Amino acid sequence: MQVNADGGAPNLAYVAGASQGVGIIDVAQQRVIGGLAVAGDPYTILLSPDGRLLYVTQPTLGQVTALATKTRQAICSAPFPGHPSLLALSSDGTVLYVAGTNETTIIALDSQTCVLRSSFQTTEPISWLAVTGVSTSNALQTQLWVAGMTAVSILDEQGHVLDSIPIEGGPRFLCLPGALTAYVTTRQGSVVAVDMLTHQVFASLLTGGIFGPMDYDAVTGDIYVPDQQHNQVDVLSPVLDGSGLTPQEPEHIIRLSSSPQAIAITSDGQLGFVALSGGNVDMLDIPGRSIVTTMFVGGRPHFIITGPYPPPGVPTPQLAAVSPPNTTFWVLIVAPIIGVLLGASWFIWRHRKGRSPKI
Repeated sequence: MQVNADGGAPNLAYVAGASQGVGIIDVAQQRVIGGLAVAGDPYTILLSPDGRLLYVTQPTLGQVTALATKTRQAICSAPFPGHPSLLALSSDGTVLYVAGTNETTIIALDSQTCVLRSSFQTTEPISWLAVTGVSTSNALQTQLWVAGMTAVSILDEQGHVLDSIPIEGGPRFLCLPGALTAYVTTRQGSVVAVDMLTHQVFASLLTGGIFGPMDYDAVTGDIYVPDQQHNQVDVLSPVLDGSGLTPQEPEHIIRLSSSPQAIAITSDGQLGFVALSGGNVDMLDIPGRSIVTTMFVGGRPHFIITGPYPPPGVPTPQLAAVSPPNTTFWVLIVAPIIGVLLGASWFIWRHRKGRSPKI
């Protein structure tokens, strides 16, 4: 089963920002079963397509780390020239894109080894990353959608800008359920719909809230929008430009006990998990539109995803690259020692030669 950042297989939930770093919830048991001790204030997390790796941003350490979900050990890590807090995986899962909130650098890493592939700059500070796959005559190409301060930029795999979509009120978060409609929250407290083919904003769906990272139901297409201002999740019916349908939004609301920071919907459309500001996670019955239970993970939850139990096999940890010789060490320490030894050898040779009998 494919695992995506916007919800995955209904086995485990991972919570970034929990008291241990990343909290782990067993869905069947409906309880917290442990966590990953990750330093650096983990912010955004993603799973590899096979569920073997968990990618974690560590803003205060300036790095991103890939952990084995089975052993919970670090497999590889990469430095970031700033404070990484945003992640996105290419359509084929081979490239991990990393960026920092309100920064302008995006780096592309090999998703298995954390080796740097490329780096590029954006024209505006970044607030969110998302990817979509675009079919061509040759293969499936990745498009990177980048929310900036005033517009959403669309980049190809090499970082070249393909288009820019102005968003009134400034974009904040993105949700790309497929290849037709993109959903964008704004800094001014609205949610708008963008036609992904024409790159035009065609509908305003919500106003009057402070909205967090969204997710979608892969079965119904409904969009789940955390409303941090009103302590609720607004559920939107999917919209399509040119369909002539203008549903009343939100389609329904799920009330919560505190401010929702992020949400994840399982791929079967049965369960949802909402990370709350007080350190709790609400488990939702999606068809029943109700809260099943509440679990405490502690800390300050930032982001949440769901995925499968770790599959068999453990990725091989990547050995640190061998450091090149330290030139200063050789010049200041080793070279003088060699010089002294050579000088002593010459002195002994001369001394012995002077005492040799003449023939």
